[in-house]
Amino acid sequence: MKNKNLHPIIAIDGYSSTGKSSYAKMLAKEFGWIHIDTGAMYRATTLYGIENFCENNIIDSVDLVSHLSDIHIDFKQNTETNSNDIYLNGKNVESRIRDFDISEQVSLVAKIPEVRKYLVKQQRNIGKNGGIVMDGRDIGTVVFPNADLKFFITASVEERAKRRFIDFKKLNKNISLQEVQENLIQRDNIDKNRSVSPLIQAPDAILIDNTNMNKEETYTKIQTIVKEKLGL
Repeated sequence: MKNKNLHPIIAIDGYSSTGKSSYAKMLAKEFGWIHIDTGAMYRATTLYGIENFCENNIIDSVDLVSHLSDIHIDFKQNTETNSNDIYLNGKNVESRIRDFDISEQVSLVAKIPEVRKYLVKQQRNIGKNGGIVMDGRDIGTVVFPNADLKFFITASVEERAKRRFIDFKKLNKNISLQEVQENLIQRDNIDKNRSVSPLIQAPDAILIDNTNMNKEETYTKIQTIVKEKLGL
């Protein structure tokens, strides 16, 4: 029987722009696990909605739900970046799903019960054999409530807005800091108050507030906990 500690299910939940995906990716790379960015799956679904069922910047949720079976999401290794890129119906959309128009809509799409049910089923199937680090909003509470190790990452909205704004500027996106912060506040409210799988900290999740911590400090803390808890 395989050593479960070497093939764990690690859940990293938390707010937008706290670095969840980055830390999950770093952990997976260091220990040879698979990283699954579930937020990217909701973003890819949002992109499909925008491209096919959107009018006046509003996605028709009824049409989107009726075509969920047409949405095929895959993760493939990018040899240049040594990370998993997300593919929507055979097309690499890793870069496209990070655009602001996706950020504006993704929380609205993610709160649709049918969308969550469809993607949670895929997420469980991907991670059923362990050896994964999965990040999102409801991994430790819904997708894998019995995960071997759970983290919940948070930071002040002001700090998160600054981080996201810097990311957008690096991509030459013409957007103000105020717009970024307003978007984060809106997404937080939707994520926390949706009726299905709201964003909450699992009782057994380890809370990390990285408002005053840089990326390296945060990862070192997570890495240390992982090694201690799993005996690695």
